[in-house]
Amino acid sequence: MKAVYVKEFGGVENLEIREIENPPRPKENEVLVAVKASALNRADILQRKGLYPAPKGFPERILGLEFAGEVAKIGENVTSFKIGDRVFGITAGGAQAEFLISDESLLVRIPDNLSWTEAAAIPEAFITAHDAIFTLGQLKKGEKLLIHAVGSGVGLGALQLAKAIDARVLGTSRTQEKLDKCKDFGLDDAILADENLSEIIKEKTDGKGVDVILDLVGAKYFQANLESLMLKGRLILVGLTGGAKAEFNLGIALSKRLKIIGTVLRSRSTEEKAEATEKFAKDVIPLFESSLIHPNIDRMFKLEEIQKAHEYLESNESFGKVVLEF
Repeated sequence: MKAVYVKEFGGVENLEIREIENPPRPKENEVLVAVKASALNRADILQRKGLYPAPKGFPERILGLEFAGEVAKIGENVTSFKIGDRVFGITAGGAQAEFLISDESLLVRIPDNLSWTEAAAIPEAFITAHDAIFTLGQLKKGEKLLIHAVGSGVGLGALQLAKAIDARVLGTSRTQEKLDKCKDFGLDDAILADENLSEIIKEKTDGKGVDVILDLVGAKYFQANLESLMLKGRLILVGLTGGAKAEFNLGIALSKRLKIIGTVLRSRSTEEKAEATEKFAKDVIPLFESSLIHPNIDRMFKLEEIQKAHEYLESNESFGKVVLEF
């Protein structure tokens, strides 16, 4: 089978399409999926550079964390799917190949109104967003959510999910163009990234602050986050593009009784991922079926254009997901 392969860790010139062995026949609760499309993530760039190794048991040099495809074979104990079913899901690596093996608990049926490409743009962004703002952040109707990097894949997913329950959403971005586009997705308050971030948040919330912050940036906004949260606020840390180390005033966290929660999806156990996938299937799939929310696709590339796809994602020009078509 063909797969995106990293010859040596480093630049995009080290990416190639290589013929490798097909996966073994699926066992017990495993499913063999014929991949039709796979989206790119920042983790792919980091892994390509040798900065984000794949978890044990997953390919070190074959990229890809999410996919959409067709069930090709099933293990003897699989009960949820049959050959020919359209499915999508997350994996800790190897999604950018023509076939992959997945546990059936990590797969979800693709709604009939979605194409392969649309489906591939959903799993990593929307499962991460749903788990972060609802399971961990406990966001409720009428509350205020602040999203850093709101124009990213996860940011746009969180924006749509929050608006679906009538939450008020504030979002930051480094470019006004992305903020303007986010308004079409329901963004209530667009904030150009600024050093006086906490003051801007207080101004827009009548001095009260926000209930939940989804931070896809990291250390850059940490102190401002604490200042921007209201009493019993929840800070959910997902990304580190703005740095991994920060100093902050513990007194603010104590006096406001804040919850600071770090999360990552890739390295979780199969059981934990299955739980997040099940909640996504229950709460989010109906929203796609009714077209209340939509996949966030920026650009599509053919498999053979993998180097161009990485260059584009790395340019930070993308708005939403970059998808590879097989």
